Amino acid sequence: MILAVKLPLIPLFVGGVVVLLAAGFLAVRRGLSSPAYRLRKLSPERITAYRSSGGEQSVEEFAASIAERANEISRVLEEDSSEIRAEMCALGYRRCANDMITLTHRVNEEAPGAPLARRLRMKRARKRAVEALARARESLPPEALRATRQEK
Repeated sequence: MILAVKLPLIPLFVGGVVVLLAAGFLAVRRGLSSPAYRLRKLSPERITAYRSSGGEQSVEEFAASIAERANEISRVLEEDSSEIRAEMCALGYRRCANDMITLTHRVNEEAPGAPLARRLRMKRARKRAVEALARARESLPPEALRATRQEK
């Protein structure tokens, strides 16, 4: 008699535990993927070390990416050139300059075996990136590239 009363309660208990575990798992998963959690994990080093997982970019796409970032640096500094923004833009400029070196190497490697039209497209894309980087350099304050706070 006592066993017959407890037997229907066992599946209810097990079902309740499963529901609670699933709810806890979903809550933890939602917390770890929240923008606030990801923002706390963000640092300048992680930003500059980020490489998109979209595969290898073509030379033209890479040059367009450099030009876009350089134009954004110029735009941000025109809006507000506070010391902190200038330092962050200087970090971005350095990253663009390093990528420009990589771009030049890639153009020099791919150009000899490429058809004439592709060589012209690569050279034109590289020239756009160089011009955008020069505009970004002109918009930076003179002391911004000398040394950042961490380097002083």
